[in-house]
Amino acid sequence: MEPQKVKSRVGRMWYMCTKILSAVFSRLLFALHGGIMVDIIVEYKEDEVYWCFLIGIVLLFIEMIVTLKMTKNGEWKWFSPMVFLYLCTIIPSIFVLELDGLDFRRNITNKTNDCDETPFKTRSKMVQVLEEVTILVLIVGRWLMPRGKMSRDQLAQLLLLYLALGADMMDILELMKEPTVKTNMTITVVGLCLFSWAIMQFTIVLTQTFSSLDIEVDGRFQSLSGVKNCVKFLFCTSEIWSVIISVGMQDGPFLVYRLYLVTREGVFNESMTFFICKNILSVLIQIYRLIAFVCHESRKRKKFKQLQINLE
Repeated sequence: MEPQKVKSRVGRMWYMCTKILSAVFSRLLFALHGGIMVDIIVEYKEDEVYWCFLIGIVLLFIEMIVTLKMTKNGEWKWFSPMVFLYLCTIIPSIFVLELDGLDFRRNITNKTNDCDETPFKTRSKMVQVLEEVTILVLIVGRWLMPRGKMSRDQLAQLLLLYLALGADMMDILELMKEPTVKTNMTITVVGLCLFSWAIMQFTIVLTQTFSSLDIEVDGRFQSLSGVKNCVKFLFCTSEIWSVIISVGMQDGPFLVYRLYLVTREGVFNESMTFFICKNILSVLIQIYRLIAFVCHESRKRKKFKQLQINLE
């Protein structure tokens, strides 16, 4: 028994060490990128007030202590405060950089004399790289952070989903800089708001699935009351929420934004057709998925009721 106890104790210690290291390294990655982002803003704007954006990064390490103390697996089940605090630094930073770029484009357009655009182009490329790295940091950070109750397969599915989401989000930021709308304040602000709304998906984890029916080992069936079962079906089923989030936070708003740019602003580029079709197909597939899930659950309920009748 003694060797088994020692082995069990070593296993627990190893698990605790890996959990703590995962939590530390993932937050260090977020802190490094967020710090670089804010440092660039302070340098460009020449105003130290923007250091206040680092509040989210500072709170990351307080959040880490609370999370490790309050959770068994080192991560919350449905919502990631760590990602939320990181985005509290990144989203305002992107707003400042993009709106500053908008002001420069407006000044260039209004000036009749030629001026050197080389510094602005270099800066624009740097901002674009930082925005692209943001998506990569979110994916790698999610990979490094403790898995919580997620299986490795669920984590892999989540990371692949993040990759697909990131490409769509980055295209929205590029659409704001199209020649016909690059000086339009409304188009830029709406685009930034849509990007910010969509990137908040990274704070939500929808990989756990709940069944509306519970089957005991001894073969006896249990079910919640009709009202409770309906509430659980609507609010505690990850399939339902994933459809709502996908359509409501990204594909739906992005589709409307792109269609407006095409029909009212005359914006059209090589990727526009692909992403419009992608958004339409995503919405249709999510609706199809929702209908299929509801029908499947309905059949399960009918089967359960029939089994109850047979047992009686």
